[in-house]
Amino acid sequence: MNTDQTNENPPAGSESSLRDNPCLRSDSTTAALEVMTDDGISYLLPYAQFLYAERKANPAVEQEPAAPPEMMRIHFAQAEVVVLGSGLKRVADGIQKQGLQFVKPANPRLAASFATHVAAITLTLTKENI
Repeated sequence: MNTDQTNENPPAGSESSLRDNPCLRSDSTTAALEVMTDDGISYLLPYAQFLYAERKANPAVEQEPAAPPEMMRIHFAQAEVVVLGSGLKRVADGIQKQGLQFVKPANPRLAASFATHVAAITLTLTKENI
């Protein structure tokens, strides 16, 4: 018997619990990304206006070690969305496939329960008179 086998059970926060993650949901028929900001406002941003996204380490961690470890900027034709959290690759993958249905912040206590946790979201409109 090989004692070096890896655990076959997926860890918490893996694909099996993606549907239960309060921070995001995917749907292959999605035409727009719903962004729910920290202040409770919901925006629908059409994937047809998606320009690009960048994901990187959150520079605020240098000043505040308890800050979320990752930052993602999602640019649309008329809005910029800034997402702070951990495991944001899943958000990037959903956007790349144009299947991410919504993204919203969730209670920090849930961070350990899911591979992807969104701590904060801000949205800035980039065009006047929208």
